[in-house]
Amino acid sequence: MQVGDKIVFGRYEWRVLDIKNDAALIITEDIIEQHAYHDAYKDITWADCSLRKYLNGEFYDKFNTVDKSRIIPVLNKNLDNQWYGSKGGEDTQDYIFLLSIEEVVCKYFGDSSKNLENRSAKQRYWFQRKDINNNKRRSTFDGYVWWWWLRSSGRDNRRAVYIHGDGNIGIQGNGTFRYSSNTIHPSTGDNSGGVRPALWLKYQAQ
Repeated sequence: MQVGDKIVFGRYEWRVLDIKNDAALIITEDIIEQHAYHDAYKDITWADCSLRKYLNGEFYDKFNTVDKSRIIPVLNKNLDNQWYGSKGGEDTQDYIFLLSIEEVVCKYFGDSSKNLENRSAKQRYWFQRKDINNNKRRSTFDGYVWWWWLRSSGRDNRRAVYIHGDGNIGIQGNGTFRYSSNTIHPSTGDNSGGVRPALWLKYQAQ
């Protein structure tokens, strides 16, 4: 197994993002479903949101016993939003999780960290549309380009950061509950954000 490989695990195709010792960090190759970040309109962080509860409960339980034995629980750091100061919340131990801003910007989809450190007052998103790594972050749902959630908080704690359809990072975030937009997915009629779960996978079941 090497970084960049595509593998099948459970019902989905995944991309290998990182390898450490006898485990690989993987993310679904495509968006697998649409889901609100939280089920109520209130300040929220990843630690307490309904999407985290779903991924580590109902979604995790879709895997059989052998597959579950290969999923490694990890401690995730949840940093405050560096531009707006909104709270990242408590660190979390997760079986299944979403990537953070820092992981997407600096580690696994090319290094665009200079854009993290040098904000332009005129930028709506973190990135210029010509950022060389935008295309690496693009994803589709049911054959259509769509946006997908990160776990990091947006400009306030009623928003969460997301990856725009063109690969730009929406640092201000989209609403975590009943996101308001005229852009709806062509096949679902839903405007909710896409979900690309990530997890650490042991090479072999034990």
